[in-house]
Amino acid sequence: MTPHRFPANWFLKARLKLRHLQLFVALDEHRNLHRAAASLTMSQPAASKLLGDLEESLGVTLFERHGRGVEPNWYGSLMIRHARTILSGLQEAGEELNDLLAGHSGSVSIGTVMAPAVELVVPVITTLTRDHPDLKIAVAVETSDVLAERVRQGVMDFAIGRLPDHADAACFDYQEISSEELCFVCRDGHPLLRLGRPLTAADLVDATWILQPLGSLLRSRVETLFRAEGVPPPRKVIESASPVISLAMVAENDSVTVFARALAQVFSPTGSCTIVPFHKRFSVEPYGIFWLKDRPLSPGARTALAALRAASDAKMRRALETPQPDPSSDIQMHMDCANNRI
Repeated sequence: MTPHRFPANWFLKARLKLRHLQLFVALDEHRNLHRAAASLTMSQPAASKLLGDLEESLGVTLFERHGRGVEPNWYGSLMIRHARTILSGLQEAGEELNDLLAGHSGSVSIGTVMAPAVELVVPVITTLTRDHPDLKIAVAVETSDVLAERVRQGVMDFAIGRLPDHADAACFDYQEISSEELCFVCRDGHPLLRLGRPLTAADLVDATWILQPLGSLLRSRVETLFRAEGVPPPRKVIESASPVISLAMVAENDSVTVFARALAQVFSPTGSCTIVPFHKRFSVEPYGIFWLKDRPLSPGARTALAALRAASDAKMRRALETPQPDPSSDIQMHMDCANNRI
């Protein structure tokens, strides 16, 4: 056979099949046509014809035949090397497909409001990264109206928050998780803490406040709480939707802000802020997990969603079993944190 130059699509014209690649590898391993054919559950005549037809189509001899068996020549060795690479790549593709189908790999984008970010999302991500190290996870903390729009647009797979009134609830699947308990936060050493008792709205009304913009959920809850106690809403207000800015401002001066209690409990032991002992516990409406009803989730997103739903179910069971603490416990917690920092 006379060698010639192969065109770019030579494998199509030669009708190269996956069975050819398997035969190349089997011949390299066994160096005997009968044993190679048997390893592929083929008859020797069928294997011989398969190889001969390809060599004729290519115009080159790939294997030298002799009495003891077959030996690959330069052309055959090259085809064996590439056959192994292709078959190995296909094997890896199958393993990756299995991982993807099982939710072990792929990607997921999660949105959340503040409280569940601390109570649910962080612990679940820790577990997911341990059990599914190839799963790529992206998390964003936003307000509920932003989260709902990003889920609707497909930017996020699902989110933990509240469906805004203007959102079309029929477009989403929703699972309620929990109410979000709030608390007031100030710096350690704030003059209000010297009163040594649970505070009321009247004690706080003249403070400088760092609050979310008008109309936001937390701002509205604070205003409603103050009015229910016969006190006008805070007047000295610096507006910021950023928890980071709020925490930085509180740490620098005598301002007060409102935080999700779960988030405040993360920062208060560090000395960056202290939970204000208020005379009663208060919260905002429940939040839940929501995702688009008519858009199938990827396997990775389904894995993450299942983990979050399981964690939220466990959280609800614990909440039913745990008695509510007395508001005065905030005073004791403040004293304990202060003593630990001395």
